[in-house]
Amino acid sequence: MLYLLYETQRALISPFAEFANASAKLYRHPLSPFTHVPLADRTAAGFDLMHRILKEYEKPEFGITSVKVDGVEVAVQEQVAVSKPFCQLKRFKRFTDNVEALAKMKRQPTVLVVAPLSGHHATLLRDTVGMLLTGHKVYITDWVDARMVPVSEGPFHLDDYVEYVQEFIRHIGPHVHVMSVCQPTVPVLAAISLMASRGEQTPRTMTMMGGPIDARKSPTAVNNLAMTRSYEWFESNLIYRVPPNYPGAGRRVYPGFLQYIGFVAMNPDRHLSSHYDYFLDLVRGDEESAEAHRRFYDEYNAVLDMPAEYYLDTIKTVFQDFALVNGTWRVRGELVRPQDIKTTALLTIEGELDDISGAGQTRAAHDLCTGIPKKEQPHYTVEGAGHYGIFSGRRWREKVYPVVREFIARHEK
Repeated sequence: MLYLLYETQRALISPFAEFANASAKLYRHPLSPFTHVPLADRTAAGFDLMHRILKEYEKPEFGITSVKVDGVEVAVQEQVAVSKPFCQLKRFKRFTDNVEALAKMKRQPTVLVVAPLSGHHATLLRDTVGMLLTGHKVYITDWVDARMVPVSEGPFHLDDYVEYVQEFIRHIGPHVHVMSVCQPTVPVLAAISLMASRGEQTPRTMTMMGGPIDARKSPTAVNNLAMTRSYEWFESNLIYRVPPNYPGAGRRVYPGFLQYIGFVAMNPDRHLSSHYDYFLDLVRGDEESAEAHRRFYDEYNAVLDMPAEYYLDTIKTVFQDFALVNGTWRVRGELVRPQDIKTTALLTIEGELDDISGAGQTRAAHDLCTGIPKKEQPHYTVEGAGHYGIFSGRRWREKVYPVVREFIARHEK
């Protein structure tokens, strides 16, 4: 019922959002007589802000059409390498007529970026992909909004997530370097552990960034909620069925709008301040700052629904039973044994100020992967970085990426 009420409210608000957008243009357009009335700039800014608060945010595009490889501009084409009901494995194929650049690109390492399925789209890692493309062949998991998946496709559990990762690794080949950001650090470690236990070739490296390997360490607000509420509470209060106006009508999901409310509730003052600053930037005519705000919130406000089975499995396995670190997690009956990994190097990265995955949660992977030589298990803490700073923005580009690049290059040889 809540989901249906939300959709009804959204439909009622939509005309007002469009009205606000049109009004903002009316008070801003140089040929409009309203541009010359008193306080026109503030009125336009107010309507613009109103439009952005009320509008619906669709899934953004990656929008990566070119990158520079050693100073040479090369074209980038987004391709679907593997298509599954709940995920597309996408490849960012690079093209150039420069013979030297082409030869260099062919020799560069291949990276699989496993994006989180935790409310936002994989495009949240646009900056991550963009930097990696300057020196690597790049694939990424682009998870599908559960409300767009028909019920006939069946459920999607955490075990299915693990199997998807394994299938993608096999598709690319054992020469791949796997990078997991936030939530997927747990299923990625499980996927590679199971491959090692079966005697399969495992990736050359795995880089784990800001994830809840051991959510008991430095618990954050996210961890505390999961640990203080029962499994039944999550199932009763956060799981709803998709309304009839979507392909996935009837599917049980954890709605994206609830996850978004949770994100905002963690730092309400910061978001309020950011929107007020946006209003002031519009009044001052600071278009560069205003556009930066739009880019961030176009991404941040675009959320997706998660399959109910997967979400509830994650709550229980990762945040309540701590099954991975306790050695009790079984995927399709197979025990997850990280100690069986021996030929895959491990790099863990944490943000000093991360308020999603606290200090030590990702680093805990080293205590589990005892089969990997210690010299192949570096750790890096990014000073001054929050959760998003370790994979996006200036700190990612200037501090984290060089560490990741050197780690991969060292094991590529």
